Parts: sequence; structure tokens; C-alpha cells
Amino acid sequence: MRDPKQIIKKALLTEKGNQLRQDRNEYVFLVDRDSNKVEVRQAIEHLFKVKVKEVHTMVQHGKIKTFGRYKGPKPDWKKAVVRLAKDNKIELFEGV
Repeated sequence: MRDPKQIIKKALLTEKGNQLRQDRNEYVFLVDRDSNKVEVRQAIEHLFKVKVKEVHTMVQHGKIKTFGRYKGPKPDWKKAVVRLAKDNKIELFEGV
């Protein structure tokens, strides 16, 4: 298994993510593009010491941005929505 810190890049804090966390105990992370669901599950369980129930991943395509007079694409990135088992919480998100 690869290093879990290379798989999980950062937590995504958005309004929709906060609603998912409160209603369905789901957390959203930015993950490495080459990682799969099994690697994401193992990395979350290892880093945060919680039990993962299911993982959904999706690739978000980069937008075209203007830099001065030049246009260029932002890189594509992968997002993982992780549902935890009942009574499990990630302390990193509490109080946000």
C-alpha cells in the first residue's frame, strides 16, 4: 500500500460537504488521481482510525482559466466522498 498521506491530499470544506457530514455522516476529500476506492478506504481508516462504510469517487475536470491575456486549463482532480460507519466521526471536521 502507498503512503496514506500521498493518497489523501486534503479535506474539502464546502457547504454541500458540511450538509453531507451532518445528514449522512459523509466526508469529502481531495485524493490522488491514480488512487482507487480500496486505497482511499485503507488510507482514511489508517489516518483517522475510523471504520469506513462506503467510498464514492469522481474525477472533476479542470476549468479553463484566463491568466492575463492567456487562457489555459486547470488540472483535473479527483474527489472522494467517504461514508463512515455509525457512531464514527473525524475530529478534524468537528467545529467547522
